[in-house]
Order: sequence, then C-alpha cells, then structure tokens
Amino acid sequence: MLLSKFNLKNIKAGSAEVPDPALFELPEKVLQFGTGVLLRGLPDYFIDKANKQGIFNGRIVVVKSTDGGDATAFDKQDGLYTICVRGIEDGKKQEENIVSASISRVLSAKSEWNKILECAHNPEMKIIISNTTEVGIQLVQDDIRRHPPVSFPGKLLSFLYERYKAFDGSLQSGMVIVPTELIVDNGKKLESIVTELAHLNGLEVNFIDWLEKSNSFCSSLVDRIVPGKPAKDLKQTIENETGYKDDLMLMTEVYRLWAIEGNEKIAETLSFAKADKGVVIADDIDLFRELKLRLLNGTHTLSSGVAFLSGIATVKDAMDNFQMHEYIKVLMQSEIASAVPYKTTPAQTDGFSTNCLDRFRNPFIEHQWLSITAQYSSKMKLRVVPVLLQYYSLFNKMPEKIATGFAAYIYFMRAVKEEKGVFYGRFEGTDYPITDDKAFYFYEKWQNVQPALIASTVLKDNSLWGYDLTALAGFADAVQEKINDIEENGMASVIDPLHTKKSIA
Repeated sequence: MLLSKFNLKNIKAGSAEVPDPALFELPEKVLQFGTGVLLRGLPDYFIDKANKQGIFNGRIVVVKSTDGGDATAFDKQDGLYTICVRGIEDGKKQEENIVSASISRVLSAKSEWNKILECAHNPEMKIIISNTTEVGIQLVQDDIRRHPPVSFPGKLLSFLYERYKAFDGSLQSGMVIVPTELIVDNGKKLESIVTELAHLNGLEVNFIDWLEKSNSFCSSLVDRIVPGKPAKDLKQTIENETGYKDDLMLMTEVYRLWAIEGNEKIAETLSFAKADKGVVIADDIDLFRELKLRLLNGTHTLSSGVAFLSGIATVKDAMDNFQMHEYIKVLMQSEIASAVPYKTTPAQTDGFSTNCLDRFRNPFIEHQWLSITAQYSSKMKLRVVPVLLQYYSLFNKMPEKIATGFAAYIYFMRAVKEEKGVFYGRFEGTDYPITDDKAFYFYEKWQNVQPALIASTVLKDNSLWGYDLTALAGFADAVQEKINDIEENGMASVIDPLHTKKSIA
C-alpha cells in the first residue's frame, strides 16, 4: 500500500500521526523553492504542525528548480510524506512518525513556469521560502522574461514582478521572503541581489519602490539534522509498523530551530511560529547564530580530528567512549561556552550545550567524523579562532582542550601522498582523504619543516588565521607538546593519560 490521501484510512492505528482530510482543502499560502529534505524536515514540519493545531491553515506550493529527478513521487503520494523523528530530548529517547500534509503540489520550473506565475495572482499567498544551497544566492546576469529565468534570484524576481502587476503594486500585496540557505545574513544578501537584478533588467522605478517597501526579506538560521531516508532496515521496520510504503520518507533528529529575523508584523504573517517553540522570530538572531557556530559547530570541528585519530568513527561512538565524552563535554561547556564572542548568559550557553550533547548522543544518526573534517582549515579559522582569542582576552591562559583540538587538526593534515589532485593522510595503515583547500599547504609544511617546529610554523601564519597565534602565551608550546605525544604514543594518550598504546601508523 502506497502512502496517499485514499490510503490514510488504512494506516495502522497508533503507528503514525495521520492528517485530518480537511487539511487538504486549506488554501495555498506558501511558495517554496526547493524539494530538499531540510525544507521538508524543518519549515514544512512547522507548517504541518501548525495546520494540525488550526493555527496557520495554509499549504505549500513547491517549486522544483533542478533538472535532477522529478515530481512523480509527490504526485503519486498526493504530496504526503512521513517525517520520522528520532533522537534524544531531555535525556530520553524519542520516536515519532508524522504524516505531513503541508505540501499541496510540486511544480517544475522548467516545464510549468506559467503555473508558478499563476500563484502570484493568489491573494492568500504571502510567504516565500527557499533553500537552493549557498550557491543559489548569487548574482547572475539573468533575463527575468525567460521561461523560466536561470537563477533562483531571477526566478524570485520574475515571480515578484508578476505579483506586482497582478495587484497593481498595492502596498498590501508584498511577500515575506525567508531564505534558509546557510550563509550569514541570507535575507539581506538575497534582497540586494534581487534589487540589483531588477535594475539590470530595466524594471520600472515604481516596481523597484514596491519591491523595497512592500516586501520583507528576512534573514534566518536553520538548525536540524535531516539525514534523508532512514537506513534500509529502519525504513522497512517503519513501513511494516505503519502498513504503507513511502518513497519520500525522511528522518530527522528531535531538536529543531528556525530563527527568523523579523518584527511583530512579520510574525503575524508567519503565524505558524505559534505552534512550536523551535520557531523564533526576533529583531536580532545573531545570538542563535553564535551559539550554533561556537558550541555546536566549533565543538564538532575541534573534536573531529581528536576522535578520528583515536579510531572513533561517528559522533555517537564518541559519546559512548568515556574519554572522548569527557573531552567533548569539557571543551563545549567550559572552554567554548565561557568564551563565545558575543554577549551571552550562563543559562543560554548551558541550555544550548545540553541540547547539543543530547543531539550528539542520537543513536539513529550516523554522523561520520571524517565527513566533519571537510574544509577543516576554514572551519578552524571561522568557528574556533574567535573563541580562542576571546578566551585569552578574558582569562589570559591556555585552554587545554582547544589546544588538543588544534594539535589533532595539524596532525590530521599531515598528508603522506597525493593522487589525482587528492591528498591523503594515513591512520593505522589506512589512507584517508584530506578534503581541504589547504591540503597542499600542509603537505609542503610537513615535508619541509622540522616536526618540532610544525606547531609554531603553522600557528604564526597570518594568511591562515588572520592573526599570529604564537603571540598567545603558552599556546604554541602546548600544541607542539601534544603533537609530539600523538606521534609517539597515539591520539588516545593525549585525552587519556593512562593510555599508552601507540595508535598512529
């Protein structure tokens, strides 16, 4: 039995949260650029939850902009799909299957652009959401009169221009536009690109005035791990429990956050926010960005090399290892939390870090440490260095766990060979790829610099960090000492003084 409107009544009782058939009659209020799992597992999740509570009462028209795949699965399943929520919350395991009825239909930009433009004539449609990856929010010389325009900003501008004409430029006809692409100030950047593109397309002054005054581009931050389809065995188990097959099924962790920059007027339009504490609408969302960037992402980055070089494959495995668990906990809750380069309170950092530790323990998500090391160097610069500098500014002493993370990073970047443009390190006799723009830099350094000087050579390089990190008292010496220990006794010995077995090949 395939998941569909007709088959909802046949779903095994208690196996999933099933939508009321009345939800299919709700008007279309949202245009969404993107069919990806993040959108379906976070914004669409919130809208579905609000609809089921009788709050928002609106559905989503999804625009499929890419050529890959098709909308057949959505058509066959009447836009329905299952969100399998799995994880830890407040120390307790959570499992929930939710049949989402948030999506009304999926339209192809390539073949159904006229239908998409028709949505601009719908007076109830007030919201635009997007996730076109970071590459999507870029200025491209685009003709908005093409069917469709090439770029996402071009498509968006074309839709807004159609909206302007449909309602004679009335002030009330503007849209609330909320991009979720993972770039800082995504709303502001998208607005500037769309405005510039309007000028490049020679659009009339009155339209540009309407664009700026009647539409709200809201920067936002999304935070939820949505791996996509559950593992094959788990998917089969869920389908056996529910009694239906779902080709669009996706899994998410329990934690969810969508922080949106906006005022009370915007909050009125985005009324779905009332349905879940995970949606936050505030004048300033920098606090949420800093907490995520430092406590979650920064801890991930500083722990990735330490865990990988200790022979630990996944984040969950690290949380099951006593020494790694202690390293991660102290690193996050003591060193990073005390030096977030933003005004925070202990309650804010404690609450966020507690959630992070629950997320790290999630037994349903296999987050590989090796994948977290991708673009290791830029992550260290953006996520970690500001915390390190703030730590010294506040306490003027060496942070032990951060130094360990830096040592693991430098040692991980020790490439032993290059093949077809890819550099490889070696751990316990097995080669691993170093996916980093600075891989060649480190290959040369490890080839030409004495091992006893590698820490000071790397840390003093302004081109890497924008700062001479050897100026931080005791830091370079501590990092070098830990590199030596990794080389002689293995990474595990650095985080466990009682461990003496050499683990580095």
